[in-house]
Amino acid sequence: MLKQEIRVNIPLETGGVLKDAHLVFHTSEKRQGRVIWICHALTANSNPEDWWPEMVGPGRTIDPDKDFVVCVNMLGSAYGSESPARENPATGKPWMLDFPRITIRDSVSAFIAVRKYLGVEKIDLLIGASNGGFNAIEWAVTEPERMGRCLFLCTAPRISPYLSATVEAQRMALEADPSFRAAKDLHGGADGLRCARAQALISYRSFKGFQRTQAEEDPDTLFAGRAASYERYQGEKLVRRGFDAYCYYTQCNALDSHNAGRGRGGVEKALGTIQAPCTIVAVDTDQIFPPEEGKVWSAWIPNTEFIEISSDFGHDGFLLETAKLSAIIMR
Repeated sequence: MLKQEIRVNIPLETGGVLKDAHLVFHTSEKRQGRVIWICHALTANSNPEDWWPEMVGPGRTIDPDKDFVVCVNMLGSAYGSESPARENPATGKPWMLDFPRITIRDSVSAFIAVRKYLGVEKIDLLIGASNGGFNAIEWAVTEPERMGRCLFLCTAPRISPYLSATVEAQRMALEADPSFRAAKDLHGGADGLRCARAQALISYRSFKGFQRTQAEEDPDTLFAGRAASYERYQGEKLVRRGFDAYCYYTQCNALDSHNAGRGRGGVEKALGTIQAPCTIVAVDTDQIFPPEEGKVWSAWIPNTEFIEISSDFGHDGFLLETAKLSAIIMR
């Protein structure tokens, strides 16, 4: 896929304007077929072939060689769009803790700017999973006339107390690292970020998933260590990928802003304005977005089907159960 970048002014929901903001995005190399717009999750980037390779790519269910596939790196991310890792024009140094608080609606404003730049009038299929689903739901409410079909995976129209609590625990891990508050450079808070990522992973997976992949192989093990090693590995992996603690902190704050019903008479009324046919997919072992909650809010969208799939891998089922999701997309 082709990487591109534009710079635009983005009015912020908290007030003020993020001036001349960088927006990084990927598209198919040719404009052809349907427009399929993917909203990525928390620590992913704008190239879905990188983080969803079994789903997106030549010959895959979502084929950039047949359709016009678009994915924009959301605001606050470490992977190119305007974020704490970018240069603050007032200081000539990275924004870090001086970066303004952004909301899910601000990222959607950025997506709309890219849509207009590309000349896309209609999105045939809008896909969003996890907090990418936050963006997709908000967008479907903001521009209902632009959407042909929506697929919301493992997500919700408003952040829950449970998810907000897990996000706060991750922020606390960042804040407990003295180098994070010192903010001398983008390496600050690396130890806190490792811990925050390890905490997040527990909520992303399930008892069954850990039992299946991280159980001790030796029945006589004196001290269990395999799952602990995996937790440390995942924390280190995110740091080595170049994700910094300041971007992670910003993204956590943005999650807390998610409420599709804010200023619109509540969530139920807001979802009732969505015009496109929608498919909502939940995973039976997802702790963050349990199916019973999805069944409630999906009924508030006029033209919707709700599908529950089975997986041992909890919330991460949207990344791993590609055969089941492909069957749903291809219907």
